[in-house]
Amino acid sequence: MKDKIWLSSPHMGGAEQKYVNEAFITNWIAPLGPNVTGFENDLEDYLKEDTHIAALSSGTAALHLALILLGVGPGDEVICQSLTFSASANPIVYLGATPIFVDSEQDTWNMSPEFLEEAIIERIKKGKKPKAIIPVHLYGMPARMPEILSMAEQYDIPVLEDAAEALGSSINGRRCGTFGAMACLSFNGNKIITTSGGGALASKTFQNKADAVFLATQARDQAPHYEHTQIGYNYRMSNICAGIGRGQMEVLDEHIALRRRNYDFYRSALSSAGCFSFLQEPPGYFSNRWLSCMLIKPDSGLKSEDIRTHLEELNIEARPIWKPMHLQPVFKHAPYYGSQVSEDLFENGICLPSGSNLENEQLERVVEHILKF
Repeated sequence: MKDKIWLSSPHMGGAEQKYVNEAFITNWIAPLGPNVTGFENDLEDYLKEDTHIAALSSGTAALHLALILLGVGPGDEVICQSLTFSASANPIVYLGATPIFVDSEQDTWNMSPEFLEEAIIERIKKGKKPKAIIPVHLYGMPARMPEILSMAEQYDIPVLEDAAEALGSSINGRRCGTFGAMACLSFNGNKIITTSGGGALASKTFQNKADAVFLATQARDQAPHYEHTQIGYNYRMSNICAGIGRGQMEVLDEHIALRRRNYDFYRSALSSAGCFSFLQEPPGYFSNRWLSCMLIKPDSGLKSEDIRTHLEELNIEARPIWKPMHLQPVFKHAPYYGSQVSEDLFENGICLPSGSNLENEQLERVVEHILKF
C-alpha cells in the first residue's frame, strides 16, 4: 500500500530548530522566556490593529480565559456557532454557563446573522441577555463579521472570535482575530502553523492581555511568598513551544499560499464531475484554506461518508464536516436557533487532505481515487 496521505500534518520550515536550540543553550526551559515574548511580538506585528497577544497552552485555554475576563459565570448564557469543534463551546460550560447555539448561513458556513438576531431577541425576552457571542471562522473562511459586529453593538454584547482555524484569513485586508473584543488562536499540530500544542489570546487592550497572563500563571499575586486572591490556571505557553512558533511564523504566508493551491487544485479537478461544489470566498473575503472542503450534491446519489471510507481504505485521510453542537449528545438540552443549514453541511460535506506539505503526486492521487469512486 502507498504511503499515507494525512489530512493536515505539521510542516516545519527549517528555522524552528534554531529557536529551540537557543532555549536549550540558555536554559530557558520554562513557561516564559525570550521565545514567548518574541512569538507574541511576531503575532502582534502580523495581526496589526494594535492587537495584544498572550501565548497560551491551547486555543481552548484562550477561550476559557476570555470568557472569564468577560465576566461569564454560573447561570449566564453565551451564544455560540453550532457548526464547530466542541472546544468552541466547552469553556462556556466550564464556567457554569449555558451555550445558545446558532445555525450557519450558506455563503461562509459560519454563524447566520439572521438567526443570531433571533436568538438575541428571544433570550432577552426570557430575561437572559447573552454575555458574549462566539462566531467561528470555520476552516479558515471568515464569518460575516461586519453584520455580526453591527448586531453585537446594537444589543451591547461583546464578541469573542474563535479564529483557531483562521490565522492569515481576512476581510477587506483586516485579519481574523482582530474584529472582536478578544479572539482565540490555535497552534495545534494540525493547524496552519503549529507550536506542537498551543494557542493564544488576542485582545484589543493590553489590560486584557495582562489579566490573561496573570490568570494563566496560577494567579500569583505580587509577594515574596505565594499569595493568591483568585483562582488561577496553568495555561502559559512554554519557551520551547514558542520557539517552534517563531520559526513557523517565518513560513506562515508560504503555508497559506500552499493551502490555497490545494483548494484551487481540487476545485479545478473535481468541479467538472458535476457531483461536487466548493465553498467560495464572498467579495472582499480571503480564506487561508486551512482545510479544503467540498459538498457532495444530494441528487448525485453519492454519500460523503462512502467517499471518506473509500479513501481511508486507500490510506488517504479525509474527515467529515464538524457535527453541529446542537446535535451532540452532551449539548442535547441547549437551546438552538436555526434551520437545517449546518445539518445539511454535516451530512453532505467532506474535508480533503490539505497540508501545506502535500506533493502534487499526492493531490493527484486523491483526485484520481475520488473520480474513480
